Order: sequence, then structure tokens, then C-alpha cells
Amino acid sequence: MCLINFSFQDHPRYKLVIAANRDEFYKRPTEKAHYWNDAPNLLAGRDLLQMGTWLGVTKTGRIAALTNFRDPSMPETGKLSRGAIVRNFLSTNASPEVFLGSLIAEDYTGFNLIAGTADELFYYSNIDNRLSSIDQGVHGLSNHFLNTPWPKVVKGKKHLERYLSAHLELDLDQLFELLADAEQADETALPNTGVGLEFEKILSPMFIKTADYGTRSSTIVAVDMDNHLTFAERVYQNGHLKGEQVFNFKISHS
Repeated sequence: MCLINFSFQDHPRYKLVIAANRDEFYKRPTEKAHYWNDAPNLLAGRDLLQMGTWLGVTKTGRIAALTNFRDPSMPETGKLSRGAIVRNFLSTNASPEVFLGSLIAEDYTGFNLIAGTADELFYYSNIDNRLSSIDQGVHGLSNHFLNTPWPKVVKGKKHLERYLSAHLELDLDQLFELLADAEQADETALPNTGVGLEFEKILSPMFIKTADYGTRSSTIVAVDMDNHLTFAERVYQNGHLKGEQVFNFKISHS
């Protein structure tokens, strides 16, 4: 996943609202969001190559989402699958502090992780190996550190903040429309992450579409003050909508 914008403890009716896009090669086999047979408490899409996930929730209210840290100089070989981090966090009852303390940062290529619940949320990157509590407000995460002002992060935060300030109730169609913004950023605003100017521009929109790589899914997660959770996903192939699923349940802390 390459973009996670979210509002935490900053809305009169929703503790948490996540609006996220996952970007991946079209050929990578992926299963749409569902309750997993081998983990019935867990709701998420699934990468069928490594059997992990990029964003998921549980019926008990655990939430986790991950992005890769973009650095072409970091070797991919000999590293564990980062999707397993989200899967493993959602499959345990350990606190984020305990869970992340058990990880060996060097076992994974660079990643960012958001983990916790709608009441207490944490951010961790193995690049600086530091866990921090997320403050109230609207935040954005792409393939650098939390709230790094890349164009898509700045735009996504602005879109979400404006929408939530004007709406007490959420309209999923409108939130998905915000995530479908495919406008490329101006060259002068692009980061330099080592992939070259042309590719930086291709990767700059919130919604990416190329011949073989792009936004595969958009996900909305919302938790209201009564602990009702909505998980909505739209799945895309080559930039075209292929399906949508919406799940609703009340979080059970038992």
C-alpha cells in the first residue's frame, strides 16, 4: 500500500477514519477483503504470494496498516515478507510495544506500520526503529516517514480534512472518489527517492495507473463513538473498478 490518510480522535462522531490506497503490480495475485478461514477474527484483503496483508482489522478492534519505505538502494533479497507483520499483529493480543519489541528490524526491508486500536494508535518504522504514539488529528503516510510532505500525502490529508470538517456522517462513495484522484504532481514538488524524475512523476498521484502497476484497491475504515466499525473496499484492475464489498460490525472486546 502506498498511501494511508487517516483522522484519529478528531471528529465528533468517528474515533478513526482511514482512507487508503494500495499500489502493486497487477500480476501479483491478491484476494479481495474477507474474513480469513485460517483466522476467522481477521478481516482484510490478502496477498496470495506471501499470504500476508497490507491493511486489516479484527472483530476485537485491532487495526494495522503497512507501507513500504521507498529506497531502491535497500536490498530486497534475503528479507522476510512485510505483509506478515500486519497479519501477525492482528493475530495476537500483544500490545504494539510488546509486538514490535519482538521484531528484528533487520529481518525486513524498510517499512512503516500503523498499529493499535481506534482508541490508541501507534506508528513505527524500522528505518529509525522508533515507536511513537499518534497524536489527535489528520495524518498521512506514503513510502517515507509519517506526515512526510510528499504531494500525494499533502493532498490526501487536505481532501480528508476538508471532507470530515463538512460532514457528520460518512458517504463511502464520496470518500472513494477522493481516493481516485489521479492528477500527477508538479515536477518541482516531487521527492527524490532514487527512482528517477519520470518514475517519481508516475508515482506521484493518489491513484496510480500504468501499464503493469497501479492502485489495486482502495479501503475505507471507520470506527464511530459506539465502536461500530465499517470496512469498505473497492478493487481495481488496470485502473478499472472490478468490485466493492462493505462489512459492518460492532467491536467486541471480549
